[in-house]
Amino acid sequence: MKIYQLLSGFDIAVTNAEQQFMERYDNNVKLASLDEHDQWLAQTLVRKGIYKISKDSTTLLKNLNETNN
Repeated sequence: MKIYQLLSGFDIAVTNAEQQFMERYDNNVKLASLDEHDQWLAQTLVRKGIYKISKDSTTLLKNLNETNN
């Protein structure tokens, strides 16, 4: 790994379904509005650090520090 790769940050690999989820939903998503498949996708995106759960555990928030679209 080269220095410029470290400075630019790490790339996060996402599946096609995860990419479609990120394109379909805005930065704030109510968890109750998601169907079972989208909840599963949301879980994987939270684990990858692209989204986070709000403090009251009702809303999915896009991680603003994340540069992937």
